[in-house]
Amino acid sequence: MSDVAELTAYPPVSGPSAISAFERDFSAKRKAARINWALGTAVFVALFLATAWLGDFFKVTQVTLPDGSRDWRWIVPAGIPRLGEYIEKTLPVLRWESLGADLAEWFWRWRIWLRLLVETILIAFMATTLGVIGGFLLSFPASRNLAPNRWVLWICRRYLEIARTVPELVWALIFVFCFSVGPMAGVMAVGLHATGALGKLYSEVNENIDMAPLEGVKAAGGSWFDQIRYGAVPQVLPNIISYTLLRFEINVRSSSIIGYVGAGGLGQEFRTAMSFQEYTDLSALFVIIFVTVVVIDFGSEKLRHRIIGLEGRS
Repeated sequence: MSDVAELTAYPPVSGPSAISAFERDFSAKRKAARINWALGTAVFVALFLATAWLGDFFKVTQVTLPDGSRDWRWIVPAGIPRLGEYIEKTLPVLRWESLGADLAEWFWRWRIWLRLLVETILIAFMATTLGVIGGFLLSFPASRNLAPNRWVLWICRRYLEIARTVPELVWALIFVFCFSVGPMAGVMAVGLHATGALGKLYSEVNENIDMAPLEGVKAAGGSWFDQIRYGAVPQVLPNIISYTLLRFEINVRSSSIIGYVGAGGLGQEFRTAMSFQEYTDLSALFVIIFVTVVVIDFGSEKLRHRIIGLEGRS
C-alpha cells in the first residue's frame, strides 16, 4: 500500500493525542520503507559486484605495447578494440562501380543458404506447432486456479520446467543421438523447449482470467473440460495468439543455431564458416537471418491485428 493510500485508510481523528499517534505511526512506516529500500539497494550492489568479479569485469592483465614495454590494462576496455577488429573482418568490400559483382561474391553460396533457410523456417514452424499443442494442453492443469487437484498441478509444472530449463542445443544433442543428424532432431529439440516456454506463458495468462464464466458453466452442469472450453479459452485466446507468434519468431532464430550440432538448418553453415574462418560468410548469414526475422515480425503483427480486429487502425 502506498503512503497516500495509507493516509486515506486512517479514520478521522480529533484531538492532539490522536494526531500525535497518527504522526508516529506514519513516521515509523516511512522509516521502514527507507530501510527496505536501502537493503534492496545494498543487495543489488553486492550482486552486481560479485557478478562483475566472477565475469572478470574488473580484472586487469599485463599487455605488451608495440615499443616492447609492458603495461597493465583492464580486460573489458582492452578487449573492445578487438571486437571492432572482428566485426571489420566480417564486413565485405562493396564498391559502387562493381556492386553487383561484390554482392555476388558476398552471397556466393546463396542457393545453398536459401535451401537451408527454408529448412530452418520449416523446422521452426513444425516445432512451434508441437510447442503450441503441448503448451496449450498442459497450461490449464498447470494453472493454480484451473488445476483439477494439486498433484496434477505439481506434475504439469515440473514437466514444463524441465522442458524449458534444458537449452535447445542440449536437447538437440540428445535427439541427434536418438534420431541421427537431420531436421527431425531440430524439430524435437526446439518443439520440446517451446512446449515448456509456451506452457509457462499460457498458464500465467490463465491465472488472470475472470472465474465467473467458469462458475456459470459449472452451475449449468458442465464438466471441467466444458469450463475450460467455454469459460477460459475465449478469454485467453488473444494472448495465446500473441505469445504463439512471438515464439515462432524466437524458434526461427533457435532453428538457425541448432544446426551447429547437426540438427539441420543454417547452423551447419555457421559452423563451416567459423571453422574455415570465412568471416564474410558469417555476415552474409547474419543478414539473411535478420531479414527473415524482420519479415516474420511484420507478418506476425499484421496477422495478429487482423485476428483481434485492429487491422487498418492507426
